[in-house]
Amino acid sequence: MGAVVASLSMQTKQRRPSRDKAEDELEMTVVCHRPEGLEQLEAQTKFTKRELQILYRGFKNECPSGLVNEDTFKQIYAQFFPHGDASTYAHYLFNAFDSGQNGSVKFEDFVMALSILLRGSIREKLRWTFNLYDLNKDGYINKEEMTDIVRAIYDMMGKYTYPVLRDEAPRQHVDAFFQKMDKNKDGVVTLDEFIASCQEDDNIMQSLQLFENVI
Repeated sequence: MGAVVASLSMQTKQRRPSRDKAEDELEMTVVCHRPEGLEQLEAQTKFTKRELQILYRGFKNECPSGLVNEDTFKQIYAQFFPHGDASTYAHYLFNAFDSGQNGSVKFEDFVMALSILLRGSIREKLRWTFNLYDLNKDGYINKEEMTDIVRAIYDMMGKYTYPVLRDEAPRQHVDAFFQKMDKNKDGVVTLDEFIASCQEDDNIMQSLQLFENVI
């Protein structure tokens, strides 16, 4: 699926032979999970019908069954980060994509998240990022959760990218975030605190760009 994300902007600019609706619908019947109609997904996302068709074909090529489990997700993601261990970050990211928390990612889950990440407003993107960091889904981010995420990102990028990274670097990174984000100093960051802090501080927004780049 990483290939689908990386090539979306290029693919949508390419002209392809037109296909009729019957052919598109026929394609959707040969997988184990059949997505919602393109019209409904077009209404729910910021993609055009043509873009959704391109995305669906790419998704189906990677995932012929129409569903992605966590192991497959990790295998696909690992291909893009050969110098590190992407398994832990892929686990967290899979849970963020798996909106129903049922152990699999459908095309609808994938395209809804992609719509936010590529076409969403700043607030929508930050809300999605907050959900990624909120590992236990209790509505708050604590230092342990953010440290786990940051450490997973460092592990994924690998020593090739961070050859002299100290073991305490993730904790220092998180401490700096919390000093700015935890407005009332209660040890946790709420969604409102997270969004407000990110929008107020250019340095935080630049740091968050690292996470957007590895989605």
